[in-house]
Amino acid sequence: MGTASVTIRVDESTKQAVSAIAEDFGFDISSITRAFYKQIEREHRIPLTLEYPKPNKESLESIREADEIARNGGPTYASAKEMFEAMGV
Repeated sequence: MGTASVTIRVDESTKQAVSAIAEDFGFDISSITRAFYKQIEREHRIPLTLEYPKPNKESLESIREADEIARNGGPTYASAKEMFEAMGV
């Protein structure tokens, strides 16, 4: 069985970030890519989880606090710019 080359274009910052993570686990990008292809072949599916990140505990508490302030008649803003203007920044 022969081998084939695959060229993937990504921006430089993504490549560097992925390389650093792969190297932290003792791999290079080519090894990770081969493993990903093998997993697709083995499972007959694309093993990706596509979802937005969930807020952490601190963020959820901040959201709850902001909602409470708004409910209690505190100031609300349509944009960050509007908020900063109200603060005089």
